[in-house]
Amino acid sequence: MSATTPFTLLANASSMTWAEVPAWPVVDFIRTTGAELTRGARLCALFGVPEGAAVQLVAVLAFDADSTLAVGRSIPFCGEYPSLSASHAQAHLFEREVWEQHGLTPVGHPWLKPVRRTAGDAPANAGFFRVAGGEIHEVAVGPVHAGIIEPGHFRFQCAGEEVLHLEIALGYQHRGIEEALSGGPHRATLIQMETIAGDTSIAHATAHATLMEALADSEAPLRAQWLRAIALELERLANHTGDLGALANDVAFLPTSSACGKLRGDFLNLTAMLCGNRFGRGLVRPGGCRHDLEPALATQMLERLRPAMTDTAQAIAWLWDSAAVRARFENVGVVFPTQAAEIGLVGPAARACGVVRDVRYDHPCGWHRFAQAPVTVWPGGDVFARARVRSLEIQRSGEFLSEQLPSPPEGGLCGELAAPAPDTLAVALVEGWRGEVCHVALTDSAGRFRRYKITDPSFHNWSGLALALRGTAISDFPICNKSFNLSYCGFDL
Repeated sequence: MSATTPFTLLANASSMTWAEVPAWPVVDFIRTTGAELTRGARLCALFGVPEGAAVQLVAVLAFDADSTLAVGRSIPFCGEYPSLSASHAQAHLFEREVWEQHGLTPVGHPWLKPVRRTAGDAPANAGFFRVAGGEIHEVAVGPVHAGIIEPGHFRFQCAGEEVLHLEIALGYQHRGIEEALSGGPHRATLIQMETIAGDTSIAHATAHATLMEALADSEAPLRAQWLRAIALELERLANHTGDLGALANDVAFLPTSSACGKLRGDFLNLTAMLCGNRFGRGLVRPGGCRHDLEPALATQMLERLRPAMTDTAQAIAWLWDSAAVRARFENVGVVFPTQAAEIGLVGPAARACGVVRDVRYDHPCGWHRFAQAPVTVWPGGDVFARARVRSLEIQRSGEFLSEQLPSPPEGGLCGELAAPAPDTLAVALVEGWRGEVCHVALTDSAGRFRRYKITDPSFHNWSGLALALRGTAISDFPICNKSFNLSYCGFDL
């Protein structure tokens, strides 16, 4: 498929000079990008790069079947361009973001409004879609919530209990991480990477480190790649276990809820044994890892992992054995495979729709080139399917760790890393527990960050939650929301 693309091809975790990226007038760029998406490519990122008073659009596409990525750009322009979202829904949030950041108007965009609550001179995130009718009522939830979570606003249009439409407004605490990265890397850069989404610290730190290694035309030693893979699967285990417990709690099934709450802590403690921090902060660095895993400690981790996996399997079995739980999960919050493909779902949310999409399989890099966990796919697209995918991924992550911990590769932990190459673009994808984490960096003539674009999986997947609520009772919103469990702060960069 990708062999004939007009875009420039590259592998995951690799780089090319900026001059190698093909450029077209913006109308031709949008037409070419749309044609590639129609042929089956997937949009990983679409963003603007300032060029004096003008802006260039850059698109990063994924050809999953070929395990290749592709990059193209527009020539600098100002003002308007034909919307890609009009024909490819997966571009709609990217184009809204470009509009609020650079003032470029996508003509024909179906619902143009800021992604964040305030964006410079852009209007506040208001003007919600309204459904008219004598029996229609509107329910507004948030942005202030009872829980200790980031603010987010959910606007439901309902006929009785049935949700006809849900519109989601986020971005109430915009932190400006991408803007702060300009001119970097700085001393604070790695800390910022680990706090993009706190529960995804390892995945984002790994993506950044891999990107820096690509810009230096290097890679981490095999032992460091192995440690990163171990940490990524521990992060996946902890979060999936916690999510299943939270789902059980939302349907008042306390045995699994209480057990998984404790077991999530057990998996976090395994990560702390690895690097001293339960969320994996301080482990990954460009060029390698900061902490090694001695044989005695690896043995101890394995001894703790086995009973935790046994207890997790039992807690999950209680969940599936409950007819009441299955009745609440099945046929609730359905996203169809065609919808998942159209809006570009990633991670467990996509795989629960029967879509085979996993960076570890489609675009392997690091240690996952040598050892892969099987892709977990489940049909149905409902709450049950999303929970089922999580439960199977827990099992497979446990098997991966049981295989890898006893047999580490030899060698050093950190390699010498050259300065980033000037005028170079690099792309790194990592399969975080929520799905694809995408980092793209473009350096200037001095090798500093001219533009750094981050796409957390939540940026792709919040639209999936909105679709899942259509035709569903509003009382099912909590379990639908929890079945996706998306990040507010990872969205609000």
